[in-house]
Amino acid sequence: MTRIENRVCDSSPMTTTFIPPSVPEISTYRTTTYVSEIPESVLKNPEKPCCLGVDEAGRGPVVGPMVYGVSYCLEEYEPRLKDFGFADSKTLTEQKRSELLESLCNGDHELRKNVGWATTSISACDISSAMLKPHNIGNYNLNEQAHDVTMELIDKVIQKGVNLRHVYVDTVGPPASYQKKLQQRFPALLITVSKKADAIYPCVSSASVCAKVTRDVCLRTSNGEENLLDCGSGYPSDPNTKKWLAQSIHPLFGWSRDVRFSWQTAKDCLERHNSIKVVFGEEEPTPVNFGDLGLSKQKTDFKDLEISTSWWGH
Repeated sequence: MTRIENRVCDSSPMTTTFIPPSVPEISTYRTTTYVSEIPESVLKNPEKPCCLGVDEAGRGPVVGPMVYGVSYCLEEYEPRLKDFGFADSKTLTEQKRSELLESLCNGDHELRKNVGWATTSISACDISSAMLKPHNIGNYNLNEQAHDVTMELIDKVIQKGVNLRHVYVDTVGPPASYQKKLQQRFPALLITVSKKADAIYPCVSSASVCAKVTRDVCLRTSNGEENLLDCGSGYPSDPNTKKWLAQSIHPLFGWSRDVRFSWQTAKDCLERHNSIKVVFGEEEPTPVNFGDLGLSKQKTDFKDLEISTSWWGH
């Protein structure tokens, strides 16, 4: 897992081609994490409690990463976020989302001085690898991946010395059980897990924007073998995504690692296009080699070996 810690935000004037620091400068198929610097107001008031919101973007798509975002500020500052237009990222235009995140990165902007944030982009490759592990090992389902990344991001903020008091999370699965899990992991914090948290709590709205913009830009800047600009939103129901999957498919290799091969959508597409089936035979067991013991190589079963007991007790 690649970590991109404390990369400096671009404080240049607003641009129409903003690329947030949460997007790796060199495109990668591996999971990456970005953590911003602690905002000025939090540094100057270490005794004041902070709130933190958690949300994700890209849970359901068959193409691209799933991005988790957190955003935090002083509790007394949180209501101010609404004044800048933070809301559920799905209700905002792409331009508005980009402008908001750019404000969080602009060194002279009020938001940059008051709000910290972080993201983890779980790559499609890592999602699929975890979900397609052999049964004897046990797969790592999407909920477990989401929970673990959420806890890692919260922990990173705490490790920076931020005085967190309340964490608000947009739910993944049943709210009650998820809240209990987080509360056990962070017993000193107040935890609220809620449906539609991104529309209720401003700090979650901010996290939602951070996650959504990061995912969208990751799709546009991918250097995979295919042109992801034509893949639409990446959701299975998107006609542009369906068209792109059908037109980009390779009969043997499928697609690049920007596609979640563990998704049923990808499996169905491979079958519909008569892709080549690959069958992996069972691995041959490694023969026991007793050569170093001076024993016959034919005697590979312990029950056939003569065992001396003349040393016993000496």
